[in-house]
Amino acid sequence: MAQIQFLKGVDEEVVPDVRLTRTPDGSTGRAMFYFDNPKIVQTGNLEITGMYMIDEEGELVTRDVSAKFVNGQPTAIEAVYAMRGIQEWDRFMRFMERYAESNDLGFTKA
Repeated sequence: MAQIQFLKGVDEEVVPDVRLTRTPDGSTGRAMFYFDNPKIVQTGNLEITGMYMIDEEGELVTRDVSAKFVNGQPTAIEAVYAMRGIQEWDRFMRFMERYAESNDLGFTKA
C-alpha cells in the first residue's frame, strides 16, 4: 500500500494531479504534484513539514511544498519532487505504480 502524507502518520485522501518531466538523457527529472482542496487544507492544519511518499520500500521526501490561497483561504497544495539520476527516477516510478494501484489511477503519456 502506497500513501502520501504531509504530516507523519496522517494519510492524504485527496489524489493529486501529477506531471512528470525528464531530461532526454535521463539524468534528472521532476514530478509536480497538485492537490486540489486536500484533507490537510480542509482541517485547517497547515503545519506542513514536507511531502512523504511511503510504500513497502521506504520513504521518499520532498520539502518543496507550498500552499495556494484564494481570498486568504488555503485551497490547494503544490509539491515538487526532484530526481537526480536513473536510480531515483526508477524508485519514484515504482512508488507511483503502487500509488496508482492503491488509488485506481491510470497513466497517460504525453
